[in-house]
Amino acid sequence: MSTLGHYMIDKHGRRMRKLRISLLDACNLRCFYCMPEHPAFKPQKDWASAKDLMHITRNLVGLGIEEVRLTGGEPLMRRDFEEIVCELSTLPVKKLGLTTNALLLAPYLPLLQHTKLQHINISLDSLDAENFIRITRRDVFGAVMDAILTAKAQGFTVKVNTVMMKGVNDHELSAFVEWSATHDIPVRFLEVMNIGVMESQFRKRFLPASDMMAILGTDYQLSALSNMPDSTARNFSVSNGAKIGFITSESNPFCTGCSRLRLTPKGQIRPCLFMEEGIDLKPLAPADYPAALAAIIAMKPIGRILHQPQPMYQIGG
Repeated sequence: MSTLGHYMIDKHGRRMRKLRISLLDACNLRCFYCMPEHPAFKPQKDWASAKDLMHITRNLVGLGIEEVRLTGGEPLMRRDFEEIVCELSTLPVKKLGLTTNALLLAPYLPLLQHTKLQHINISLDSLDAENFIRITRRDVFGAVMDAILTAKAQGFTVKVNTVMMKGVNDHELSAFVEWSATHDIPVRFLEVMNIGVMESQFRKRFLPASDMMAILGTDYQLSALSNMPDSTARNFSVSNGAKIGFITSESNPFCTGCSRLRLTPKGQIRPCLFMEEGIDLKPLAPADYPAALAAIIAMKPIGRILHQPQPMYQIGG
């Protein structure tokens, strides 16, 4: 840990060591639980530049950030994505990751092999092409699946994130478990979150992880794996050889162990996914960062905030 790492520890003893950078709010899918069919994205001029992102991240790594993950919207839609990744790869981080829908991933894989970005989480909410279209409103299932399998074959550490919803894709739970075993790719089942466009459908669509586990328990034996104290997922090995996890954002939030800070597309650092308060880091000199970080970390909640007025795609979920 940096000699300045004490600036990253809050009053509850949580050490902030992970940074999620939302590169933009735009996306090339239209998943119905995330955004409307015709969303209003922020103009490119509002995004923090690659230079700004590097300046900010370098300073945060100097204060103790160990892991960086690029998110969106869809981060691969940034035209300067290659520049951002190559620059971030020069930093002494333990882990550099990407969360993507994989639609634009395949052409980037040869480049990424020569960077520190070796951990790729890919959103995939259905293994059925027609159901995929119903969820994402786009007919691109084949391209996404090909990219997932290609990334795995090329040696990247790949995980699949699946938002599980009652009456939408919960009938595919066992199919995902079998798919995980077949392809040796962990699948993490996410509870749908009561944010933005989902607020009106939440009661109808919400499926708690306890119900998912009960459903799978009728056909499989789930064995708990050890987790890091700040892990967002409860991970299990399955009797068929699959590896799965459950992210219980709604039924059992992981706030008490949260080690994340969030950077918005504008370059504003925020203490929590559910908070709009933050500090614009772009104009700050390195000497100003300890005080700014101390202020942000002091705002970090110890329990779940119940309402987030912004839609998920705007906050880098």
